[in-house]
Amino acid sequence: MTALHPAAFHPVDLIRKKRDGQELTADEIRFLVHGAASQTIPDDQLAAWLMAAWLRGLSLAEVNALTTAMRFSGVVFDHAGLDRTTVDKHSTGGVGDKTSFLVAPIAAAAGLADPMISGRALGHTGGTLDKLESIPGFRTALSLDEAESVLKKLGVTLIGQTKDLVPADRVLYALRDRTGTVESPYLICASIMSKKLAAGLNALVLDVKTGSGAFMSREADALFLAALMVETGERAGTRTVALLTDMNQPLGRFSGNWIEIQESVELLQNKRHPLNEDLRELSLILAGWMIYLGGKAASAEEGRQLAEKYLIDGTALKIFRDVVAAQGGNVSILDNPEQFHKPRYKRAFLAEKTGYITSMDCQKVGWAVQRTGAGREKTGEPVEAHAGLEMHVKLGGKVEAGQPICTLFAQNETLFAEPVQLLREAIIIEGQQPLPQKLIHHIITAENKDQFLNLPKQDHL
Repeated sequence: MTALHPAAFHPVDLIRKKRDGQELTADEIRFLVHGAASQTIPDDQLAAWLMAAWLRGLSLAEVNALTTAMRFSGVVFDHAGLDRTTVDKHSTGGVGDKTSFLVAPIAAAAGLADPMISGRALGHTGGTLDKLESIPGFRTALSLDEAESVLKKLGVTLIGQTKDLVPADRVLYALRDRTGTVESPYLICASIMSKKLAAGLNALVLDVKTGSGAFMSREADALFLAALMVETGERAGTRTVALLTDMNQPLGRFSGNWIEIQESVELLQNKRHPLNEDLRELSLILAGWMIYLGGKAASAEEGRQLAEKYLIDGTALKIFRDVVAAQGGNVSILDNPEQFHKPRYKRAFLAEKTGYITSMDCQKVGWAVQRTGAGREKTGEPVEAHAGLEMHVKLGGKVEAGQPICTLFAQNETLFAEPVQLLREAIIIEGQQPLPQKLIHHIITAENKDQFLNLPKQDHL
């Protein structure tokens, strides 16, 4: 842990300064972050500063200072003794987004180490930790020593954020969640990148979602956030790339908790399905960039080819199984993962007319998944392992009236009413087949990031 030892300032002066559109110094930002982590600055003053930052925006220097101060507000991982390059992937959140369970073991198969630190369900999106904990016995709360031991042995850990890692972010994020300041690209960048950089990474691949199911639904906003995170990572000495990827429909076939693990394991077992080719391809592309940035391939395309090799030959599957075992999970259910899926109730959602699925409000689809019991209304609430949704038809697919578009799963039959209504509002059927969806919209690197940093940030700025 690096001590901040910030100079003393008056919080009200810093609130006024940002409110009036002035740039704060690195020392002033360190003071605010230290006050958040140590809880020596009252919540109302921190909230006021966050609102000023949301309204006025932050400069690149301020974003860098905020990220750095948050990064060093607690324990910082040091993987010097690993003898492996550390890489990771981070997604800004989507529906059915389960690439972590594929890319982490693939990266380890390539000789890299992925100390993946994940979160829980947030809003309409699922949580990686909730999905992992649907594996009986799987422990996401490892001590630092346990995590380092698994990482050294297998090249992967799949854990949650510890209380000592970036404590300032927990305070500031909770305030943002309560004060309507979550959506600032500057504050999102500092929150994500402080945690990723505190994990001690040599390289980072960002999966920034855009479309109706993304937190940043407008492409211009998502591009700006992606470029901002690449800039921040590169400034910190971590090789960083961002892929702007489509979230106008759920990724893959399944959305939920256990069923997303099931789908991932089946892909690791080389069981393919037409409705999860998007998940497979995106996972291989992301893993290819991880392998390339980690120095194990001469290009991202060569990295993708290696990623597919480790997927097909079973190396990635073995590593995933070993990680499940090392973190206390029941490995035997991975042999036939579909047999472990035991929802109490199922409900088919039927097409009301014949035509093509031309669009989805993917955020509403995500809320439908969460309201089956797969998500939570309040922090700390339990989630149902076997709740969720299976898609039978995706964008561009033709349906006949009365044909199932998807199937909902729940442990309580009364939970179906709201998800069915949400799906009715979300899924549009029309007579003309739409153009195919593009999986990757843009790739933002250290070389081209500057052109995206000049895009419009928010309508009110």
